[in-house]
Amino acid sequence: MKKGVCLLLALVVLVPFAAFAGGDQEQQGAAGSQESGAVRVAAVYQTAIEEPWDGAIHQALLKAQKELGITYEFTEQVAAADFEKVLREYAERGFDLIVGDAFLAGEEPSRRVAKDYPDIAFAFGSEFGPVEPNYSVFDNWIHEPAYLCGVIAGSMTKTDTLGVVAAIPINEVNRLVNAFIEGAKSVNPKVKTEITYIGSWFDPPKAKEAAQAQIEAGADLIYAERFGVFEAARENDVLAFGNMSDQNELAPNTVITSPVWDVYPTMEYLIKSVGAGTYVAQDLKDWSMMAKGGAKLAPYHSFADKLPADVKAKVADLEKQIKAGTFRVPIIEEKPVSD
Repeated sequence: MKKGVCLLLALVVLVPFAAFAGGDQEQQGAAGSQESGAVRVAAVYQTAIEEPWDGAIHQALLKAQKELGITYEFTEQVAAADFEKVLREYAERGFDLIVGDAFLAGEEPSRRVAKDYPDIAFAFGSEFGPVEPNYSVFDNWIHEPAYLCGVIAGSMTKTDTLGVVAAIPINEVNRLVNAFIEGAKSVNPKVKTEITYIGSWFDPPKAKEAAQAQIEAGADLIYAERFGVFEAARENDVLAFGNMSDQNELAPNTVITSPVWDVYPTMEYLIKSVGAGTYVAQDLKDWSMMAKGGAKLAPYHSFADKLPADVKAKVADLEKQIKAGTFRVPIIEEKPVSD
């Protein structure tokens, strides 16, 4: 049956993936190389690819499509009720590697489907562990550059009040927020932080509202873990930090820098392992750390000439220590509270 499905795929690979009943998610495909032996990768995203977390995975796979010759298809904005169905569709079509975000609604379905298809490699963003023989996990371990952003914020604040607008208080979000706070307090013990969780992965209006409230409470620099903060910051002449990708272009006079998650090292490792037949289930954490190039601090852009020299030097020195393993940013995953 799988051979028949694969032959059919070869004839219709450029046709968009059929929409599911209900119409509450958008289906898209990106066809890659059809050379014999190309690894076939499918991705399932709970949000739109404009959302930074899933967008980081998507960009990494587009790069892999260009540089590694993979075939890549994806489905975005998949509702919780449809998540398992979409996964099974890809598995039945015989993809070699299926990836995506499993947090919350996708956790149980992704693990259940992986168990039913032990010959297919699965790798999902998750706060939990891998499962043999075929379910690997990864996460955005960008707490190190988040700490560096905190160092900048703690050094630059004039009100000693910082803001953080974040998504949902789960481990992978909490450790970024805590790292930012720890970095700020490492250079300015007087710093207080206003923290707001908006209860959603993607709700720019709500994030803007939260940022506005923090600015009114005295915050003069804000860590925008979610989209929507920059608008409020720009309207109030407050500076901000992005998250996941270099977001300076969204607000060039507002965003100092951003903790960047480069998912390509993780995807490259997975794809080459699958292609070589050496894939094993594992926690892929190391490939998202600064030492392996999976995390970094975005360029300062126009702020390169605006930041004090001693602040830039401090950040550069800490970055070298982190990469060398001589300084470890604390991993704190408890929910932080406003001071």
